[in-house]
Amino acid sequence: MESRSPQPVGLKNPMLRVGYPAVLSADLFRDFPEGIELIPVSDKMDRDVEIDVWIPDPYPTHAMRVWPKLHGVKLVLSMMAGTEWIPGTVGPHATICNAHGAHNIPTAEWTLAAILAMLKYFPLYLDIQRSGAWKRRFEASAHYAAITGDKRAMYPPVLQEELTGKTVLLVGYGAIGKEIERLLTPFDVRLLRVARRARTEPIVHAVGELDSLLPQAEVVVLILPSTPESRGLIGRRQLALMRQGTLLVNAARGPVVDTDALVEALNSGRIRAALDVTEPEPLPEGHPLWRCPNLLLTPHVAASTPQFAPRALRVVADELRRYMSGEPLKNVVQAAV
Repeated sequence: MESRSPQPVGLKNPMLRVGYPAVLSADLFRDFPEGIELIPVSDKMDRDVEIDVWIPDPYPTHAMRVWPKLHGVKLVLSMMAGTEWIPGTVGPHATICNAHGAHNIPTAEWTLAAILAMLKYFPLYLDIQRSGAWKRRFEASAHYAAITGDKRAMYPPVLQEELTGKTVLLVGYGAIGKEIERLLTPFDVRLLRVARRARTEPIVHAVGELDSLLPQAEVVVLILPSTPESRGLIGRRQLALMRQGTLLVNAARGPVVDTDALVEALNSGRIRAALDVTEPEPLPEGHPLWRCPNLLLTPHVAASTPQFAPRALRVVADELRRYMSGEPLKNVVQAAV
């Protein structure tokens, strides 16, 4: 979405004042445009600060503690693709942009890695490695039979599965979804795509068709934004529609999946899952998800690589150049009123 840039008005300082998380290295801002004054901000400040543009801390809890000390903010440039918490914090009078495209590569790589890890039974083999018992490798055959329902006697025994040739359902077909598709291409999968609206070239199904597509998929990947419409999109009915042994991969947001329904489905042995996000988040100690079988769980780490901040701040720098020159902003998620 493009929007005409809100223009800074009434500045006492001719420099555009840009507040950024004080924990970030100054080296990361060397490619920022001229004509700005960089102001480090943190929740430990003992004074209020007047700025024009705010780059929030990537961790919402840190950023929300900073916000009451900031004044004059007209533009918020997030380092994240998801901005769910920002409108409710800053209100309607600031334009908000996300870092669309900044996290495509690491999130897509996590998704592919999670799919392969589950199909190659890496969690089981890690447990076997820690036990130091080589003969336990044959537990993989029983695992395969239990999760897929394929009880045929096979020799040599099945010790892992293949991704090649499987049907993968991508629920969400934005920038990250397209990057996941690119990484899946060498595996010759059959790809089904779902988005808010149907499209052609390539064929993308409307979200209203999701229930009819779920029984066809062997791998279901969730990579859609958290909105009121997507909350609980995968609930008991959708999990029941999945075939025995389906792998559900959530690299989107925790609320997209009904957690109680997912716990039931995992404990029943009907499906398996790989999650980088949960609801609630952070997942508390003792939560039933921690103990579920057939689950790979990572604590919301998919985008967190050494390239995270440099890549996100390149997106921020481009938006700043547009803002300062009066060009339309590229990644607006809320226009100021």
